[in-house]
Amino acid sequence: MKLSDSPVAAKSDDPEVIDTTFDRDIRNILSGMGLTEEVLLSAAMELYVPHPGIETKEKAEAVFRQELDVALSDPNLCILVYAGILLEQAGKSGELPNLSRDSYERDLTFLVCDEVLGMSIATYIAGHKGMFEYVRFDKLKPGIIKELGPFMDDVIAGLIGGVSSSMYTRAVV
Repeated sequence: MKLSDSPVAAKSDDPEVIDTTFDRDIRNILSGMGLTEEVLLSAAMELYVPHPGIETKEKAEAVFRQELDVALSDPNLCILVYAGILLEQAGKSGELPNLSRDSYERDLTFLVCDEVLGMSIATYIAGHKGMFEYVRFDKLKPGIIKELGPFMDDVIAGLIGGVSSSMYTRAVV
């Protein structure tokens, strides 16, 4: 199951009333890190390719914004993104277990949990198609992605890759 396939109907064990108030919004947390919607959109559009249903960059931008809204409305996805933020902070302060600060800073190839987190985010949003877009964004590192640390570059590549994949998929549906 992927986020874009989530059924609208409630699960049988869901409470009748769900508290939808919260004090912290992942958008505000990301914005505080300089990762605004505009920055994410700009990175996504660097790898934009015309596609049926989104033949223009203007249409792609509008659909990307809609898909980003859907993605960032899901608390599970927001918590995965937040986990990456916390891991990045722990890495910068040398607090990751069994990993030296030097190894973290050099983003050595044996460290793959950052890629696993990015792939998980992209797959959660858009299924296996999201993984292909994640790989494109992770390898080419457009925009802000190239400036981020070892965890956040993969988290944001996963977020943008998953959202982009949903954008392309839903454009033809």
